[in-house]
This record gives sequence, C-alpha cells and structure tokens, in this order.
Amino acid sequence: MSSKEELAQQRLAAKVAKDFALADQLRDQIAALGFEVIDIAGGFEFRAKERYPSVNSSRDVKPIKVSSDIAIAMIIDGFTADAAETVRTVKAHSKVPIVALVTVDPAELLEEIDSQFQLIFVNENQGWGENVNALLKNISSKYVVIMDASTRFTGDAITPVLASLNANEYNAVGWRGGLVNVEDEWRSVDDKGPGEVDVLFSYFMALNCEDAINAGGFNSRAIYYRNADMEFSLRLRHSNGRLLQLDLPLEQARHHGYYDTEEEFRELQSKKNYDRILDRFRGKSAILSPRR
Repeated sequence: MSSKEELAQQRLAAKVAKDFALADQLRDQIAALGFEVIDIAGGFEFRAKERYPSVNSSRDVKPIKVSSDIAIAMIIDGFTADAAETVRTVKAHSKVPIVALVTVDPAELLEEIDSQFQLIFVNENQGWGENVNALLKNISSKYVVIMDASTRFTGDAITPVLASLNANEYNAVGWRGGLVNVEDEWRSVDDKGPGEVDVLFSYFMALNCEDAINAGGFNSRAIYYRNADMEFSLRLRHSNGRLLQLDLPLEQARHHGYYDTEEEFRELQSKKNYDRILDRFRGKSAILSPRR
C-alpha cells in the first residue's frame, strides 16, 4: 500500500498533467489514511484529520465517494474484532472499497482504516433497514454489496459478481438464497443452489443501486436484519427485477447477528418482518422466479 507521501507526489504530478480527476482520487486516498493534503509553494504538507466521520443518525450520512464500480457496505453493531478480521479477508482477496457504518465503539477497527476501508460512526442506531438504505443511497458506486460482518472471503468473490451484474440480466446477485415454498403458503424458502431465485440473503448480496432504490430500498421499519432481506428481494422482483444465486468463495464465521442476539428480540423482530412479507406478497405467484 502506498504511503501518504507517495500518494501526495502522485497527486502533484497529476495536477501538473491537469488530470484533476486522478488528483481528486489521490486526495481521497490520502484522506482515508487520516490526513488532509495542503498545497503550498513548491510542494505540499499534511494536516492530521479525524480518522472517521461521526453522525447523529444514518439519516445524516453524506455522499460517500469511492473509486470503483462496486463497493462493499457493512453494518457493524457489535463484535468489532471479528468484523476487523472479516475486513482483512476482503483485503487479502480484493481491492474493492469497503464502507462500514458502525454503531458501537470502533476502536478495534481503527487499524484497518486505509484507502480501501472507511468507516462512519453513528451515534443513534435507528435500525438495520435505515442503516442499509443510508449506505445504498450515498455510496457513489454503480453496485453495492450488502455484506454481513460474519461473511469471510476465501477467494475473489467480486469478479464473478461484477461480471454477472454487468451482463445486465440480473439486478441482484448473491451467495445464499432460494425459492419461496408455495406449498406451505409462503412460510419457508428452499435453497435450490445456484440459479435464478426469489430471494437473496444479506450474508452477501450485490445490488444495482439504481434498481434497488427504484424498488423502494429496504423497509425502514426493519429494526433487525432477519427476513428484511427477503422482503427487499420480493420488492425487487415485484418491480420486475431478477435475482441470481452463485457459488462464491466465501465462508460463514459465527453469525453474531443471529446467535448472539437476545432470543425474544430476535424472534419478535423476525416475525414482524415476515408478517409484512405475507401481508404484501403471499399469493402473488407471478412475481416469483421459474420453479426448479
């Protein structure tokens, strides 16, 4: 990884060449390292800046510039040491930008901040749906991967996903998903393996941002993640979107969002999310993908 001095020299050369887009990109990379670069006569100097922005709520998140067609978005609301390990696995296998919205003390994540990984601290956690929508709407890339902090890279998971999205046949591509079981009145989902699916899960779900927003995004009433990703998937299919499940080089570490969440809260919020699915979509078989 380039040092701030190397990046600043490259930025200076880009400005001399009047490549201002590159100069701005290099400035942002320097900022991600915790410094503001100041132009002075004969060169530049650095001024320390805050390592990460802090906002009152996810509604206050400002536009987030990334220098890629695809970026990873993560919600980190606990178990930050494990989340930091997940970030390291992404860095080991991909150069894709990572943006994390963090609702707990981010101290264990600070060493991971660099030109690839940035975090935004949120003082008031308004729930999973609001948080995901804030990243979906503000990250500048064409595609965003909604990824759980327990999902780890074991290889390059980005290249096949990007190829599938760029083919313009699917609006969302993911790692785990399935077909709604219509035989039990939409009360379960069957994993049929790779292929077109009705729903994708937010362990790793790559979206065309414009299509996702046009479909209404994630339900802002979803305080908890579970089943909220399914509700969004059906929203996307209802707006004529298509979803693809792929085999990807990923693995699941301990999923704290499920196993370490208080059981009564988990079951109550999961039921609320699923009740909305049944109320809005049950019986609308025309929105489902071909059965297989």
